[in-house]
Amino acid sequence: MLLIPMAWYILFQYGPMYGLQIAFRDFNPARGITGSEWVGFENFDRFFSSYYFGRLLWNTVSISIYSLLFAFPIPILLALLINEMKGERYKKLLQNVTYMPHFISVVVIVGMLQLFLNPQAGFVNFALKEVGIEPVAFLEKAEWFKTVFIGSNIWQNMGWQSIIYIAALAGVNPQLYEAAKIDGAGRWQRIRHVSLPGIFPIIVILLILDIGHFMNVGFEKILLMQNSLNKDASDVIQTFVYQNGILQGDFSYSAAIGLFNSVINFALLVLINRYARKKAETSLW
Repeated sequence: MLLIPMAWYILFQYGPMYGLQIAFRDFNPARGITGSEWVGFENFDRFFSSYYFGRLLWNTVSISIYSLLFAFPIPILLALLINEMKGERYKKLLQNVTYMPHFISVVVIVGMLQLFLNPQAGFVNFALKEVGIEPVAFLEKAEWFKTVFIGSNIWQNMGWQSIIYIAALAGVNPQLYEAAKIDGAGRWQRIRHVSLPGIFPIIVILLILDIGHFMNVGFEKILLMQNSLNKDASDVIQTFVYQNGILQGDFSYSAAIGLFNSVINFALLVLINRYARKKAETSLW
């Protein structure tokens, strides 16, 4: 049973690591990997000293931080809300309504954003006009990009991400809730002292996994939403790698940038896992 997944990981995850050495070479496809000139850290120095480095790093880090602050807690709150609802019909309705956006493709989501946020015909700006606010070109303004990106991510993924929390809440011993009621605990106190401690290990594990890909911020969606007017806020490391590696064929430079990105992710994963094991007694390993 393990043979197929092990073969997949070896062929498609570990095997390609051989090619990481092009980050330290002036790669020429005609000469091959080993035949290309070894240049050491020249590609890394070129990236760190480039005009775009500060902007790329800030955009990538800020989007990730905002996602952790706003997008990560929402599925937890949604799961707690669903768990506290009494009527099964309303509970299932809310679950279905929040699950469905997850199955919409990224291309369709961006198309919907372009329609809904259109300055002339979008219903969001139509509603703003009705209350006396001038239309806003949300997708053309750099200051609105991160808000639209993270907000649409929350809408699309909160229902799907809440599933694991709902499953964890279902495993909490009902007698704990009964004991809390007998002791006079209100609903908020039961959530605080029974529900949240019951799912705390799951929250820690998922937080570790999220921080483990801290520098990966959703390449496809950002690329689809990106334009020349919002590029100051939407240009991230992954889109820069795509533009230089795929479109311009600068493979060594883009490999160096991608390796830098992955090393940061790995370091953050190790650090947060160690911290969680020490402070919360819960970790991946």
